[in-house]
Amino acid sequence: MDLTLATPSLLFPAVSLLLLAYTNRFLALASLIRGLQAQYETTHRRSLAAQIANLRQRVRLIQYMQAAGAGSLFLCVGSMGVLFAGGSDLARWPFAASLFLMMVSLALSVKEIWISVTALNIQLADMESDQ
Repeated sequence: MDLTLATPSLLFPAVSLLLLAYTNRFLALASLIRGLQAQYETTHRRSLAAQIANLRQRVRLIQYMQAAGAGSLFLCVGSMGVLFAGGSDLARWPFAASLFLMMVSLALSVKEIWISVTALNIQLADMESDQ
């Protein structure tokens, strides 16, 4: 398979959109954490402490997702630089690593979604116990 300059450039829109989505998730979580912290300071409800612990784990995962996505973009650019310099065989390695980091980022995203479902279940259980 020939690796041309156009091949790594196909990842740019995908990685850019992923990083934007991850940033939006992070900002939403930051806002939620601030609201829960204010609630916890006044009520000290146990379910809020569980939510905060869950959010801490999700924020950490989003940090790793963003790092893997940025690493993917960095290696993609590196692959394009090597291709531009004429090293098509050498460019395969950073491009392959870029694809791998993209997969890692997506896998972490799926894990974060599962954890967010757990957070929603905690919230629903709390609402059910109030009834």
